[in-house]
Amino acid sequence: MLTGSFWIGLIDRAVKSFAQALLLLWAADGAFNVLEVDVKCALGIALGAFILSVLTSLVSAPVGDQGTTSFLPGGN
Repeated sequence: MLTGSFWIGLIDRAVKSFAQALLLLWAADGAFNVLEVDVKCALGIALGAFILSVLTSLVSAPVGDQGTTSFLPGGN
């Protein structure tokens, strides 16, 4: 958990989770209309996904391969 690669992996996963949450919300809307998006709500949910991803990576640090953000061996 004290390596640069761990933190790069953590940020990489969290940013992907943030983007996935936004895409999911926009896709669930059907016909995406940028003028009707509730930006505050969408960013709040995406930020929640980001935080959950960070916490998951931190919790998995002692379980998976040393210095990785993965629960499974060879996961990074």
